[in-house]
Amino acid sequence: MRRFSIIIPVYNRPDELAELLACLARQTVRNFEVVVVEDGSGIRSEHVARSFETALDIRYYEKPNSGQGFARNYGMERAAGDWFIILDSDALVEPQYLEIVNREIDRQQLDLYGGPDRDHPSFTPVQKAISYSMTSLFTTGGIRGKAKNAGGTFHPRSFNMGLSRQVWEQTGGFRITRMGEDIIFSIQALKLGFRSALIPEAFIYHKRRTDFGAFFRQLRFFGRARINITRFFPDTLKLVHFFPAAFTVWLFSFPLQLLIFKPLFQLSVLALLAYCLMIFFDSWKQNQSITVASLSVQAVFVQMVGYGLGFLSEGWKYLREPKGTVQTGERVEYPS
Repeated sequence: MRRFSIIIPVYNRPDELAELLACLARQTVRNFEVVVVEDGSGIRSEHVARSFETALDIRYYEKPNSGQGFARNYGMERAAGDWFIILDSDALVEPQYLEIVNREIDRQQLDLYGGPDRDHPSFTPVQKAISYSMTSLFTTGGIRGKAKNAGGTFHPRSFNMGLSRQVWEQTGGFRITRMGEDIIFSIQALKLGFRSALIPEAFIYHKRRTDFGAFFRQLRFFGRARINITRFFPDTLKLVHFFPAAFTVWLFSFPLQLLIFKPLFQLSVLALLAYCLMIFFDSWKQNQSITVASLSVQAVFVQMVGYGLGFLSEGWKYLREPKGTVQTGERVEYPS
């Protein structure tokens, strides 16, 4: 039996899949297979998978669209490894990725793990700015993938996560196909007593979106997903999750502040300016680029407002609906 099965759901991304498979072909650990699941794409990737048959132990499956969570389940049902590693198709990995994972899951006796993401030197300034906004502790970066919850346990995210076959067998995989399916899965696994951890060295380069319009739609979806997680586990909604929504309401209240109480408006403008400067200089320090730093300020606003609006709209729906309602979604582009 192979040590690892790498599960990659694909939806209309053959070019990105080719780049990820090229990375996997250079891994220093070779005891793995790749399972590609084409989830009802209009732009198929079979030719890409077939082109790597001599470089990788790869299997390609095509199925009707059911969303990323169930596509991952489909792949894990057909996988042969002791461990299932789930990667988004728009990811890149270093040659030592599997070597690091192999070492750390044994050293720490893990049942599931997650890794962080970062930007690649080849990324465009917009991609680097988006990556900054999605990983910075001054935004929702800590909330989304790097921070532990209040109880001190790490919840792996599906863009870069792994789980043992035993975890798969006892959980049954993803309960829903999107709208926070990865966090719901992680919570379920942890409630069964499985051991989880972040492996900082097992990072990926995550391309994310390449323009702010698509990024806004993605983050609005993430805000909605946070509320959907609450439908399953109400006690997981923490005060920190309200931060983007509070920021959005505060931002939209500026005209009202100007009309009602001008000193409050002036104070808010100063606070917002201070926040923008903090983001600008922090990104400049990290990226060594004034262009990326400037774009990072824009990316943070897109991220916070997109997430905040999604959180507020889905939260309002949640308050008015019968308890026990779950939003699993229809056919959609993957919001990786």
